[in-house]
Amino acid sequence: MKNNNTFLIRPFIHGDTEQVVNLWRECGLLFPGNDPYNDIRLKTAFQPELFLVGTTGEKITATLMAGYDGHRGWLNYLGVLPEYQRSGFGKKIVFHAVELLKTFECPKINLQIRNTNSGVIEFYRKLGFTAHDVSSMQLKL
Repeated sequence: MKNNNTFLIRPFIHGDTEQVVNLWRECGLLFPGNDPYNDIRLKTAFQPELFLVGTTGEKITATLMAGYDGHRGWLNYLGVLPEYQRSGFGKKIVFHAVELLKTFECPKINLQIRNTNSGVIEFYRKLGFTAHDVSSMQLKL
């Protein structure tokens, strides 16, 4: 049985890599063109204290990459292992990241959600996030 009292949040360490990539795979966060190992390498080189893992015992059960660019905060790679979803772990790790971003005097947080991911859209709405009338664009380098 899942126990919320054993959920702890800490910064990512290199030895977490395989568990994190497997969690992202199980959560459907990996897409063609995304190299999770390179994403981890890049994040650990910049604001590594904002790359969070949630653990239950020795098992990584949640992840979140946060960042601050001097203007706004960002949340990426929020994932909770399917068997731990709806346990409050996602909410806890998001609010932990929010508190860390406040230490940077971050005035607002943005995130991107695929339009097809309605469950996650509703999750963030329940946490107080609102839709923002913008278009998301990218330039692959």
